[in-house]
Amino acid sequence: MNIKEEIMAVGLPEHIAIIMDGNGRWAQQKGLDRIYGHQQGINTVKKVVEASGEIGLKYLTLYTFSIENWNRPQAEVNALMGLMADAIVRETPELMRQKVRVRVIGHTTDLPAGVWQKMDGLIRATAENTGVTLILALSYGSRWEILEAAKKLAEDYRSGRISDLDAMTENSLAGYLTTAGIPDPDLLIRTSGECRLSNFLLWQCAYTEFYFVDKFWPDIEKDDLYLAIRNFQNRERRFGKTGEQVKNEMKS
Repeated sequence: MNIKEEIMAVGLPEHIAIIMDGNGRWAQQKGLDRIYGHQQGINTVKKVVEASGEIGLKYLTLYTFSIENWNRPQAEVNALMGLMADAIVRETPELMRQKVRVRVIGHTTDLPAGVWQKMDGLIRATAENTGVTLILALSYGSRWEILEAAKKLAEDYRSGRISDLDAMTENSLAGYLTTAGIPDPDLLIRTSGECRLSNFLLWQCAYTEFYFVDKFWPDIEKDDLYLAIRNFQNRERRFGKTGEQVKNEMKS
């Protein structure tokens, strides 16, 4: 039995989030321009999305472009936006074939109008697809997201749409986030050997399992995703309870 068959036999996480790190450094180590690494990174995205569909994953979130990434050299930002626009057009037929449903989270008004027009068209085109839901975090930052949620909550209270703040729950606040209606990630994977969240899904990852890969994103293969899932399947998720409590609940 291969790794793919092993993980499918045990049961999959519902939602995996990935910080796709190391494109630029991968290229620089090879003496190439950073943008070449981003081009190769798109190929890895295709492999991981395809692998996710093959195993029946329900949700896959990719940290595609952070709010902080706007601070990179303008030439690199422009090249990234161009790559994104080209990839949307080029990959739409394949995403439709795989029945991938695309969603976007983030401060999308920051995106160039042409890029967002193409992305919005992709979202609409795939809206009825029933395969893996691919969530692209674009111009995304978790602190921005939480601040925006707080502003919306305050406005609802001011306008009278909310009258009792004591009745608010964690689920209530989660409904104001850009990920409303999406289950929290069970597993977060970060490539390139870095071990930090980088302002990604801070609220949603309260009890997410982390898995760090010492490989740059362009070097990631399908089996790397499968290995991360197998590692996840061997962990005991306690959510604040004792291991004994968890085992007893599994028996009942």
